[in-house]
Amino acid sequence: MISDLDLSSIHYLRDTPLQLPVTSTILPIAGVMGPSSTIYANRLISRISLHDFESRIDEITQQLIQAAENDGFFCITDHGIAMSEIENMFSKSAEFFDLPDNIKASVPWSPKNVGWEKNAQIRPSTGTPDMKESYQIRWGSNMTDYWLSSEHLTDFKSTTIDFMHHIQSVSEKLMLCFARGLGFPDDFFIKAHDTTGPDSQTCFRLLHYFPVDRADPVPEGYFRAGAHADWGFLTLLFQRAGQSGLEICPGREAVTSFGMGDAWTKVEPTSGEIVCNIGDLLMSWSDDRFKSTLHRVKAPADVKNDYYGPRYSMGYFNQPSTNWPIQGPQKKYPVVTGGEFIQNAIARNYAALKAKKETFSEDSIPLKAKGITAWKLY
Repeated sequence: MISDLDLSSIHYLRDTPLQLPVTSTILPIAGVMGPSSTIYANRLISRISLHDFESRIDEITQQLIQAAENDGFFCITDHGIAMSEIENMFSKSAEFFDLPDNIKASVPWSPKNVGWEKNAQIRPSTGTPDMKESYQIRWGSNMTDYWLSSEHLTDFKSTTIDFMHHIQSVSEKLMLCFARGLGFPDDFFIKAHDTTGPDSQTCFRLLHYFPVDRADPVPEGYFRAGAHADWGFLTLLFQRAGQSGLEICPGREAVTSFGMGDAWTKVEPTSGEIVCNIGDLLMSWSDDRFKSTLHRVKAPADVKNDYYGPRYSMGYFNQPSTNWPIQGPQKKYPVVTGGEFIQNAIARNYAALKAKKETFSEDSIPLKAKGITAWKLY
């Protein structure tokens, strides 16, 4: 079980594309499911301030609904998490990933969607491992035996839990707005995402993308993270300024498999901003009114403009409790529970990954010499 889902034919890919006035250019990029170039478009990504939230709820709700309906991607500012707290969490994350692999392996990834993995996530959009490692953290008893010992990282657990509480608070403000926009009671989504119970599925993921040698570029077809759509409710992502690579292909405009033939937009990191995207579950919960958005992290290829150093990000994946019923206000889809929705997503992802592996020999992986040889179907 992972925090996102790759689908080769999710329903929004069949929607009529929304025609927007964009300026397109073609720049070189690696890709195995399309040509060796990507079409780039300059899109205006909504930046929504949460300043003075209580007195501006209706205004903020309107802005969020507009962004969710059209792009499925937006940035929030004035969210109340201090820059010093964000940087401190990034520092703790870097300290974790700087540890020897045998220490990190003491908390290995498990089907509970917790723990550390390295070079192990393969997406159907690429058929190759993402060029990264990650440590996945959940609430409460889900983390029993999966916190790294304090002898290796001082204050790591307490710092992380405090930070997760801050992100949860921001998430709940957004949940209130989305509930109001869909005609649900204000606390509807907040109750569905109660993190205090044992059936919480929300996950905090620390990510480290490996540096790339400018003199030894990665083979064509490799991404730091291949194109995918998150399968949960709502993702909140923290990035570090200068560490570029994130790109989006808004769901209303994607008309080809994984957006390989569509126009992508670069999302440059800005300190303090939180990048948010709608997941497949919220798209279903809104009766497809909101759009789950394809995104990826491009491997550097342009020596002059791309970032080749280590890239760190932190993602908070809001997912409803396992027993909470999921159905939109118009009842477009049958009722499923939060657990059933995620399990269905896992099954589809597993089938797609298995099919990809059967047509892709591990011995042919160009990065084998770089130590990227692991396969994990999760």
